[in-house]
Amino acid sequence: MRILIADDHDLLRDTLVMYLEGVGGFDTVAVQDFPAAMAHLQDGAAFDVVLLDLNMPGMNGLQGLREALAARDGLRVALMSGLATRAIAAEALEMGAAGFLPKSLPAKSLVNAVKFMAMGEQFAPLDFMTAEDETPEHPLAAKLTERELQVLQGLTEGKSNKEIARDLDLTEPTIKLHMKTLYRKVGASNRTQAALIARDAGMF
Repeated sequence: MRILIADDHDLLRDTLVMYLEGVGGFDTVAVQDFPAAMAHLQDGAAFDVVLLDLNMPGMNGLQGLREALAARDGLRVALMSGLATRAIAAEALEMGAAGFLPKSLPAKSLVNAVKFMAMGEQFAPLDFMTAEDETPEHPLAAKLTERELQVLQGLTEGKSNKEIARDLDLTEPTIKLHMKTLYRKVGASNRTQAALIARDAGMF
């Protein structure tokens, strides 16, 4: 079974390759961005399943999925993401994705999902697609919208505006607007202070 894996996170990509090839029956090709993945598809290389990271360079969110699906009739393309919401996953499946794989999926489940999709089935973990939205327990978190929480989490991880924008499939000006609002809500005057407030509050 031949698998194309496209993900810009070296550790995750290499781990996927090692695990799939380790269990046997898989031949993998790994690349680190969307243009490289499309180059393989346009060259006519045959793949049973293509795994695309939703937030890698060049992907442009679901637009990348649309382009990959259009590259060849019957191509089995699945999305991987650690940040996507159920709404994005559902939209991807509706567009014709072979599946949606949260990056929290256990390795054994991932292998089974890839085999399942290669057989022509559509995969999405039931617990992810049916889970109820978590209600923020922290009073500070309760003040923020889901998007503001995502931006704040990016700040606590030391990410730049550009990195946060890429992860959330938003523009940098939009990120700046969210940051301005969340600064006011948490009582911070800059990104470092906002990150410290969030960490001290145990939000992430």
